[in-house]
Amino acid sequence: MRRPRFRLRLPRPRLPGLRRRRAGGRQRLTGRGRRIRVGDLFGEALAGVAARPSRLALTTLGTVLGIAAMVATIGLGQTAAGQITDRFDAVAATRVTVAAGETEGPDGEVALTQLPWDAPERMKRLAGVASAGIFGAVDVGGDSVRGVPYGTQEQTVPVGAASAGLFEALGARLAGGRFFDEGHDARGDAVVVLGRYAAERLGINRVDSQPSIFIGDRAFTVIGILDAVDYRTELQDSVIMPMTTARELYGLAAPEALEVRTDVGAAQLIGRQAPIAVDPNNPDLLDVNAPPPPGSMRDNVSADVNGLFLALGGLALLVGGLGIANVTLLSVMERVSEIGLRRSIGAGRSHVAGQFLIESGIVGLLGGLVGSTVGVLATVGVSVVRDWTPLLDVRLALVAPLLGGLIGLVAGAYPAWRAAAVEPIAALRSG
Repeated sequence: MRRPRFRLRLPRPRLPGLRRRRAGGRQRLTGRGRRIRVGDLFGEALAGVAARPSRLALTTLGTVLGIAAMVATIGLGQTAAGQITDRFDAVAATRVTVAAGETEGPDGEVALTQLPWDAPERMKRLAGVASAGIFGAVDVGGDSVRGVPYGTQEQTVPVGAASAGLFEALGARLAGGRFFDEGHDARGDAVVVLGRYAAERLGINRVDSQPSIFIGDRAFTVIGILDAVDYRTELQDSVIMPMTTARELYGLAAPEALEVRTDVGAAQLIGRQAPIAVDPNNPDLLDVNAPPPPGSMRDNVSADVNGLFLALGGLALLVGGLGIANVTLLSVMERVSEIGLRRSIGAGRSHVAGQFLIESGIVGLLGGLVGSTVGVLATVGVSVVRDWTPLLDVRLALVAPLLGGLIGLVAGAYPAWRAAAVEPIAALRSG
């Protein structure tokens, strides 16, 4: 009796990159016209990336730092530029200066025009002017200055004259005492305000004891000491008296400059109107200094700051890309036997190269996602601590992960080429 013959049939493997052909009634595997689905490549790449989680974390760290540095530096650069321009708008963009210009006399001599004494009153008639004041240097004829009762040594200190509105126009702040007012100016009182450094040189640090100074043989009561001045910092080293006092005692001929503080956004208009308001007969003879439009200043500052921080972020990205390239190349060297086995069962060079390219792209994309998140959080955190308004282009946060993936692809190009160049026989022998 013949025993029944049993044949064990095992399922044939379906290998990526291979296709089945029938030859003589049987199926065979061939590598001709190899094709592989993109989904298979992604699956193999994800498996390769996830197989080494610790290495994945270390590899993505470089891209995370690079993308985070780029997003944070550009975000902080935009925020800092916004703060700079805001302060410019609040301080520098509100200052207009009018000075006497040069004119040619009938005999050909060049002389300076004169500003009128009532120039501040003329400017205050314009809408948008917050305060105005005039200033002039006083020639005391070589007289020295001496402080009483604290200072006994004579000093050579510059002496200037100002109207009552000059201190407000310059943003001056007091360390002690008070400014002289329009009443002191109208009466020509012998009072002075000392700059901080002038007070130190004269040995005066307080005004509650009513100290005095002598300019030559004339005594002046010190009623205030400056602490800081936004503009005309030379006043910090000067003795400042009322304008009428300087006219009566020292023959001051005319003020040298007119300082105007405007409302925010009105400086350019006031700069155009000031010459006509001060001297309607000869407006072209006055020199007016007005700030540029805030928009152009904001754009220039933003461009400069962003350019600097973008260079730093690009350097960090370069370091991250080199890290991906090094680790991917190391992975290729460690997986030579695996690459040889794939090649021996029919996988093509393009399949191997594509797998490693996708692996490096995935690493770069993950690093870009994490780095973009870290950069945005860093920008917001620093802005909260500094009490700033965070400014960040949303497009940058969205493009950063894609940039990380692109860096990963570029960094993995050479390792993928090395992997595709592996010969199956040599790889299997070395394995």
